[in-house]
Amino acid sequence: MKIKEKYIQISLVIITLMMTILRFLLNEKGRVSPDSINYMRFAHVFPVIDNTQTPAGYPLAIRFFTYFGFDEFWSSKVVGITAFFFIIFFSWKKKFYFRESIVVCSLFSFLSIFSFTMSEAFILPIVMVYLYGCHLAISGKISQLKTIFYGSLLLILMYNIRYSSLFIIGSTGLFGLLHWKKSYGKPFVISAVIGFIFVVLFKLIYIDYFNEKYIDQSLLIGLYPTSKLLKELFQGVMTSFNPFIHISDPGGGTINYAIFGIGFINILIMTYFFIRRKRSQTETFYIFTGICGIVCSYFVQYFYPVNPMDYRLLAPFVVGIWLVYFNILFEKFSTKVYAVSLLSLASGMMFTWLSRGDYLDNRKIISEYLKAEKMDKIPLKFFVIEEKDLEKIQVAEILSTVNPNITLTFKASDTLQKTTLTQHKVLQKIKIDKNKYQ
Repeated sequence: MKIKEKYIQISLVIITLMMTILRFLLNEKGRVSPDSINYMRFAHVFPVIDNTQTPAGYPLAIRFFTYFGFDEFWSSKVVGITAFFFIIFFSWKKKFYFRESIVVCSLFSFLSIFSFTMSEAFILPIVMVYLYGCHLAISGKISQLKTIFYGSLLLILMYNIRYSSLFIIGSTGLFGLLHWKKSYGKPFVISAVIGFIFVVLFKLIYIDYFNEKYIDQSLLIGLYPTSKLLKELFQGVMTSFNPFIHISDPGGGTINYAIFGIGFINILIMTYFFIRRKRSQTETFYIFTGICGIVCSYFVQYFYPVNPMDYRLLAPFVVGIWLVYFNILFEKFSTKVYAVSLLSLASGMMFTWLSRGDYLDNRKIISEYLKAEKMDKIPLKFFVIEEKDLEKIQVAEILSTVNPNITLTFKASDTLQKTTLTQHKVLQKIKIDKNKYQ
């Protein structure tokens, strides 16, 4: 049985890797977004710091792989694949939720993250190491001093990748306060305090230096109505805990009832097992941190503009919950749990194939266009009225995968400049392949 399971695990890792690669190659724009444009430009122009919308951690990871001959686009994909392999290797080496990690990484939602040019791919392995470190601290396998040192170090590292790591800092401190008399209570609080002090210093030294008006420009009270945010919370949580499909139809329709329904049923089953089964302190911490992350992600939207809650934004918080959940399932159903991976990979393959586009062909067309226009190595601007205009900004996204030194502009006057492109300017000379499920 152990030999058989080993072959299952190896097969799942190989299939997940292949699916990760196909996920961005069979996407007409290579799985990038408007935020990806900023990440790749940041990596391209470094050591110049051209924005503080994101910490430097993820762009620097992209920049690192460019020294091996990759451009920024391919470097971002190497970061995602490396993150996937790190999680698998780390969990195997440390004997820490190894079977569960294989299943979690094979879920279509996490597979999509590893193929996406976004910082969640880079933060997930750091979160995994942090969960392991907290497990050692809670079980008393490392000293309080080491708990403080490694805990604060990892919290600071996570914050340098994603600002939302502030929620993990807060939940760690709160958990420590609730368990103050335990051996790990005070170290957790001290680690969180050190992490919070870094956040304050980061704001004063880094953000204010490059953009002293950043906070004033970003904090907007009453940004979205509660009715809108509650709807997005429901949709985001349901898709985050749907092991098969994590994307709903924005136009609505009966398909969404199935997508949200599966997520809802899975949450009910998960809750049932969490209540019925006696949990360890480590498992309680993972669930507590995950719930705190989800709750904070919801309330921050009232005064800070972020994308609607979805599987990607919630991934760093729910990964610990998934590990606990699959651990319970393995105890009850043994190797049958791997069927979840197979079904998720199958549904992901079907979705990827139905919505397929040809990125490599689009890249070739864009490369030839930029070279012909002598714009492949110079700073560019791309004019859009607003980022929500997905059809127009899609052209900018594909352009950024070839020339990452591109900036979105919302000033119509910029279109008078030769180095400012628009959807019309580009598409009147070339044709880009698009999938029919925009």
